Amino acid sequence: MAKLVLVRHGKSEWNKQNRFTGWVDVELAPEGIEEAKKAGKKLKDAGFAFDICFSSFLKRAIKTGIIILEELDLLWIDHLKDWRFNERFYGALTGLNKDEVKKELGEEKFLLYRRSYDVPPPPLSEDDPRHPRFDPKYKNFPVELIPSTESLKDNQIRSMAAFHEKVAPLLVEGKDVLITAHGNTIRGMVKEFDNISDEDIPKFEIATGVPRVYEFDESLHIKKVYNLD
Repeated sequence: MAKLVLVRHGKSEWNKQNRFTGWVDVELAPEGIEEAKKAGKKLKDAGFAFDICFSSFLKRAIKTGIIILEELDLLWIDHLKDWRFNERFYGALTGLNKDEVKKELGEEKFLLYRRSYDVPPPPLSEDDPRHPRFDPKYKNFPVELIPSTESLKDNQIRSMAAFHEKVAPLLVEGKDVLITAHGNTIRGMVKEFDNISDEDIPKFEIATGVPRVYEFDESLHIKKVYNLD
């Protein structure tokens, strides 16, 4: 059976600062580097090997993938980047401290913006320097692809499009695939894989640096799912 392993990047510098990060390209914190190393060691001890790795365009996910592949002595395999595996874009909340936002908005609206399935935060002005259209990574992208805000549902739609286009055919061929991405990106994918309801997904957590394993048969039916924690 082909295996798909999803790993949320290790703790970032903005995770430590409790800020909404989204598409801001922040570094892994030292703790995050250690989490990625531990994830690689867990996978190695469990006998995993991969044919290909995918990451987002963001270096905290890319470096997590590199660290894991290094632990597995698999730096030679293809490591492809797809922006559709980026974290959810938090709109006007980008860069703000979560505790301060909660205090300003109240817990109900804060949780609605942060954890609901289909309610996006207020959009970020396209003239704001935080907008991704000013990031050179996306300079050649059609403007309609660059979000000003996203819900988890929006994040899920694009990440699952990447999955069906690029990952699913490899799994059907029997290839083992590693994806290093982000909390909401993986949460949206898990929602679809595990058929989690809109009401239950806000309570579902994705821990940093913990590999989540899916085993598929040749018809792409999930036969087994578990965490290496």
